[in-house]
Amino acid sequence: MKHPNPRQVCIQALLDWEKGKSFSDEILHTLTEKSGIAGPDRAFLMEAFFGVLRNLSLLDFFIAHLREAEIDERTRAVLRLGLYQVFQMRTAPHAAVNESVELAGRARGVVNAVLRRALRERDALEHSLKAAPLSVRMSHPQFLLSRWFDRFGSEATELLCAWDNSPAPLYVRANGLRVTAADLLSRAPGAEASPFHHAALRVRALPHEWIAAGLCYIQDPSTLMACDLLNPQPGDAVLDACAAPGGKSTYLAELMRNTGRLVACDIYDSRVERLRENLARLGVANAEPIVHDAMLPLEESGGRLAPKSMDRVLVDAPCSNTGVLRRRVDVRWRLTGEDFIRMPFQQFALVRRCAETLKPGGVLVYSTCSLENEENDGVVGQIAAAGIGLRHIESRRTLPFIDGVDGAFAAKFVRE
Repeated sequence: MKHPNPRQVCIQALLDWEKGKSFSDEILHTLTEKSGIAGPDRAFLMEAFFGVLRNLSLLDFFIAHLREAEIDERTRAVLRLGLYQVFQMRTAPHAAVNESVELAGRARGVVNAVLRRALRERDALEHSLKAAPLSVRMSHPQFLLSRWFDRFGSEATELLCAWDNSPAPLYVRANGLRVTAADLLSRAPGAEASPFHHAALRVRALPHEWIAAGLCYIQDPSTLMACDLLNPQPGDAVLDACAAPGGKSTYLAELMRNTGRLVACDIYDSRVERLRENLARLGVANAEPIVHDAMLPLEESGGRLAPKSMDRVLVDAPCSNTGVLRRRVDVRWRLTGEDFIRMPFQQFALVRRCAETLKPGGVLVYSTCSLENEENDGVVGQIAAAGIGLRHIESRRTLPFIDGVDGAFAAKFVRE
């Protein structure tokens, strides 16, 4: 069998991403499975692919300085990969050039000329980059930066961009149904306890047996905030309205000591199947995973959901993901200003529907991984103004440049 070329797979991934139909992680998963690429080659592929996407504006800035004539989509992808290796990776310059030329097909001459010129003029290119706008230097869309400048100021915005462009460290949550964080710490040299959450560990490498035995779940500490705010008790009836792939559901089950009833919904069969797998792997016994769109009337839940039947409800709503851009690398290029108009209406509608399941005195937590006011405090304001019987108790949030974890928001309500 021919050994897969990680650069060739990377070019295909970049071209597939340009079609705009799939997110980067889905594309890369599909291609790595298909090609069988593994080991160091897979690590190179991941770093190169996500690195190019993190630096699109910067790389295109270099291309514009080095090549005035138009270039086709494939040649641009090859140049982006080659320039990323030259300027960002520790690839030997001759290897970056030669490998890129081999990938270029009929554009071999163009690619060779552009990359060799980049090597000759490297200092001048880097100097010109210093004078470029932040949107180019940090490869973020200007409309998003303008929002953050207004909200956080210029210094915090630069810190946030740097956070987004840095590879995310590997965090796991110890599965308290089977092990303690202290147990895992003692088994993994170099692992560190998270200062943000007692159950979270930062690990250098994840032992396969931890995953296979259900000892942990890969999860940023910020995602646990909403579950802690919900604070489900043993014996409660709990709804996780947008549950897949199961990070919050499995932690809710742990907080409930695997007792009571946990209804975990998601909209697609494939996502609920993944949810089931994670629930089973972590030893969750009190969950009922179901395929159900939580925006639909309760009677369409197949009898699983009824009015005023739940003690606690978690609405971890679909959102813009601006708090997790270092993990959702390509989201910044998919967002538009219209998303921040559309999403809050959908998020409020989701809360309103899910609130129908809540008992009087019950608790609902609305959460996002967004940094945007419209999706966070703005939705809280909508809920308060709507008169749907939810009284706001408190809100919590994390900001990457302050808390050192992904951005998240959670608001707690009580049903009157």
